[in-house]
Amino acid sequence: MNDPAPMNAPSQPQKPRWNLWPVFITAYFVIGFIGCGTFIVFCNRHPADLVAADYYEKEVHYQSQMENMQRTNSASVSFDSDRQLIRISLSRTPLAVPATGSIQLYRPSATGLDREIKLQTDAQGEQAVDARDLATGLWKVRVSWTADQMDYFIDRKVDVVRKRS
Repeated sequence: MNDPAPMNAPSQPQKPRWNLWPVFITAYFVIGFIGCGTFIVFCNRHPADLVAADYYEKEVHYQSQMENMQRTNSASVSFDSDRQLIRISLSRTPLAVPATGSIQLYRPSATGLDREIKLQTDAQGEQAVDARDLATGLWKVRVSWTADQMDYFIDRKVDVVRKRS
């Protein structure tokens, strides 16, 4: 009769198991490098526009601009969706001297769409800007003007929408 193998007999030699730790560590670093490279390529293809090319120069004049804004309490900016106009009203009372200045239409999402328009108000200090050719979405309307030897400034947000037919 066949005797079973004794308990103390050495078993057959096993093949050494493949250690997966070096593979996982290498894969971890490879994936990390690929992720960093992908992020660098993404950032280079999507440049971030500065608010303005002369940002630092404008920052120096910030305090005087704040004072100009504090003087401007009765001015208003609104969007008329029926007529596709941005209405700017500098004062609720007629101006003794016509205001001189500029209107900046600033598009935060695309600096290439920014515009600057000369301020030309009527006797009541109002002006309408045609918005039919402006892209829909958020625009900042910045108006700076001088009247009666005082400087004024307003910065308002306007959402340009198209009237549905």
